[in-house]
Amino acid sequence: MSRPTALISGASIAGPALAFWLNRYGWQTTVVERAPEFRSGGQNIDIRGAAREVLRRAGLEEAVRAGTTGEVGTRFLGKGGAVVAEFPVKASDTEGATAELEILRGDLSRIFIEASKSVDGEPGTTYLYGDRIAELDDTGSAVDVVFESGARGSFDLVVAADGIGSSTRSLVFGDAVVDPIGMEMTYLTIPRTDSDTPWWRWYNEPDGRAVTLRPDRHGTTRAVLSSVIYGDPSSARDKRRTTEQQKQHLREHFADIGWEARRVLDALDDADDIYFETLGQVKAPSWTRGRVVLTGDAAWCASPVSGMGTSLSIVGAYVLAGELAAHVDHRDAFAGYERIMRPYVEQAQKLPPGVPQIANPRTRAGLAVFRAGLRVASSGVISALGGRFFRPPSDKIELPDYAHLEARAR
Repeated sequence: MSRPTALISGASIAGPALAFWLNRYGWQTTVVERAPEFRSGGQNIDIRGAAREVLRRAGLEEAVRAGTTGEVGTRFLGKGGAVVAEFPVKASDTEGATAELEILRGDLSRIFIEASKSVDGEPGTTYLYGDRIAELDDTGSAVDVVFESGARGSFDLVVAADGIGSSTRSLVFGDAVVDPIGMEMTYLTIPRTDSDTPWWRWYNEPDGRAVTLRPDRHGTTRAVLSSVIYGDPSSARDKRRTTEQQKQHLREHFADIGWEARRVLDALDDADDIYFETLGQVKAPSWTRGRVVLTGDAAWCASPVSGMGTSLSIVGAYVLAGELAAHVDHRDAFAGYERIMRPYVEQAQKLPPGVPQIANPRTRAGLAVFRAGLRVASSGVISALGGRFFRPPSDKIELPDYAHLEARAR
């Protein structure tokens, strides 16, 4: 009996995680990735709540723990880099600005990719780099695919796991609704210096601007320059910039910022991993159409400020694969997937009141109020305040148990 086949578009987190679980249930999986090779870059991401339980069931929690960044907590800084408030890591699956499992995107992706390449000693997922899906024809019994390279293939299912701007989603669903949340972020890796610490350091100045520096385990430092977009956030879509235009914009917009902003700006020309985005949330009315299904940010991007992006990808991959294993008909599996994941996603997309503006004040008076609140929250006098602010809804799902289906697949 031939194994069912799935083509997955996107080799970041959601795609390889889904391939890993589908392999366990006897599927034959192929992942296509438009990048020419494995992308090792990326910023710090955290794994919380239900996603931690998924890692345990996958047998990958210790591998992830061994690859963590060593970040010990979050410090908010004031004038001259003085510490305003700090929130150390808590031994918790859910709480804190810094989670107990902090890992770089590229390191987590590598763990899932390597784990998916072999199943019980046999070859597992095939990874196709430097290509993408150009055409799809859902015949009802299969999906015929034409790749950009000209290659062709036929699969039982196609999965779009290629991010907020998913080209695969556009081919089938058209333009998804992406709600802007009024913030822009630029990410890059810079050389480590003696001033760096194992803390995530967060420095604000007025006009909604912030500089953050975070440790990694590769001898470098991960930097982010962020700014709030005032007025109509959707207007940012008309101001898309090339990388060189973005560098010039940052030099102008952050020219008068203190602390270590100058160091980050000086590193722009030598950084080869600059990535910038206008933050938004994907609100897709349906995640499935025929034999095509969305997962990860392509389905429900909650934005980096939610603290739930990676956790949603890991849990979504687990549930989608499990439902496909539990049902003969993919339509029943897709219905179960949406039923289980929709409430979890909708909760994650409900950002705390005032986010992101509350953590990125426009005025000096607002910044003073924000820092005063952080001092109180970190003092222990009202420690629950900090807990609520930094506690994403990472446990608000009852994970089904699909373990018995793995034995059946073997």
